[in-house]
Amino acid sequence: MANKNLNAAKTAKKDEFYTQLTDIERELQHYWPHFRDKVVLCNCDDPYESNFFKYFALRFNQLGLKKLICTCYDGSPVAGTQLSLFSLDKEGHEKKTAYKVEITEVPDVNGDGAIDLTDVELLIKDDKNVLSSLHGNGDFRSQECIELLKEADIVVTNPPFSLFREYIGQLMEYGKKFLIIGNQNNVTYKEIFPLLMENKVWLGYKSGDMAFKVPDDYEARETRYWQDETGQKWRSLGNICWFTNLDHNKRHEMLDLVCRYSSEEYPAYDNYNAINVNKVDNIPYDYDGAMGVPITFLDKYSPDQFDILNANDYRKKDSIPIKTHGLIKDKEGAVNGKPTYVRILIRNKHLKAL
Repeated sequence: MANKNLNAAKTAKKDEFYTQLTDIERELQHYWPHFRDKVVLCNCDDPYESNFFKYFALRFNQLGLKKLICTCYDGSPVAGTQLSLFSLDKEGHEKKTAYKVEITEVPDVNGDGAIDLTDVELLIKDDKNVLSSLHGNGDFRSQECIELLKEADIVVTNPPFSLFREYIGQLMEYGKKFLIIGNQNNVTYKEIFPLLMENKVWLGYKSGDMAFKVPDDYEARETRYWQDETGQKWRSLGNICWFTNLDHNKRHEMLDLVCRYSSEEYPAYDNYNAINVNKVDNIPYDYDGAMGVPITFLDKYSPDQFDILNANDYRKKDSIPIKTHGLIKDKEGAVNGKPTYVRILIRNKHLKAL
């Protein structure tokens, strides 16, 4: 049990990436109509640290939310450190306790004519019904937190990177709408790609570089790591994206295709009845068969323009049968004996298939 707890603590530290409010604002502006009269759950978020909580609390009235629920894991490095919420331990230190915040209204508590964080803080301090401790540790997989998930209409958060597959699996199991942050490499997981292929999940607006605050005890790295003038530690990742099942305008923007197909420019795979396209911008406008494209295609994918195909259905009959979860991976995507990177098979919906 001691080793299990130690490993859990190490994993939790790797997952302590705190999203900037500006990044949340830039993404959420494209989804506002989805939130009216909805219950929003942020179930990986200490309300005194999480910018997801701050975003929804400040815009509670503007978005027309019905309710905001926020839960905190008791392993959080900031749990219970902003306000004296619960009892002290024997040595006089604040206990890091899992708790939840439930808000059904955000009034102008201080009477200054505006809704700001001061009103939210006063609301939490003054209304005993808003903040309460959880019976368990606040893990999103606990039955206590699952009951809160059942109540929610939309889940918005930055879930633990190490538990992404399990996290999104739970959202799908309970049929929830969501907007969450993840690594772009997650699209290659056997649990995730079929959801993308079946248009049950898709990417949001933002993909690419994103910077996160990390705790004081985060170990320094040679690249994509720095400390600002206040001493705050930062880590950036270049392959971050939003995963969602909320519709948005970008999802219906079609690619402007300008390249013409030729067998010389677009050779076929050794093991698949499909051609290889090395760059999304080079997708030919006049090819009506299956095409293998980089996973970055998903950032520009419109279901109005393309179908995502199951690569298993296009494998050549004379090649060794290797079943995948729909992607072309590793050496399987070789062209003239030379392997390519991971590929997604697509087809232009507006051209008659061969």
